[in-house]
Amino acid sequence: MSASEHPYRVTVVCHGNICRSPMAEFLLREAFDDAGLGDRVEVDSAGTSAEELGNPVHPRTVAVLRRHGHPDVGWGEHRARQFRAEMFDASDLVLAADHPHADRLGRLARDEDDAATVRLVRSFDPAAVAAGELGMDDPWYGGDAEYEQTYEEIRAAVPGIVEHVRAALDG
Repeated sequence: MSASEHPYRVTVVCHGNICRSPMAEFLLREAFDDAGLGDRVEVDSAGTSAEELGNPVHPRTVAVLRRHGHPDVGWGEHRARQFRAEMFDASDLVLAADHPHADRLGRLARDEDDAATVRLVRSFDPAAVAAGELGMDDPWYGGDAEYEQTYEEIRAAVPGIVEHVRAALDG
């Protein structure tokens, strides 16, 4: 199926789907819109755990996005959900926040095609790759400084993700 028949789909995955993955989801939505790809790319998020099911975005996630002047592109409507194997069918790229999430997604993958869609968010940040620091700590255990760190790590990866998706759409 061609990109004109269905949008390219990105799913960001963390543990509970209330901090890292929705933050990346919202930053990516904004970035794809800014890059003129918003009508060709859909972004959503999920968690590997069921413990936060139905919960809204963590208030500190919203606070860090507001501090940096980002528009609300779905914060209020977001409810945590769990990633399930069948979600690979609706995802062209599955972005794991940290190594344990990538490992869990690898175990959920039903075949090599599913597994091939999984990448770490920070694998798109050249500085993180060069430093060998591809994981992303869970800010939930910290305060504003940890949420700022998560924000900066995601922001550093966003341009690479946008270019990866642009290349896939143009290829």
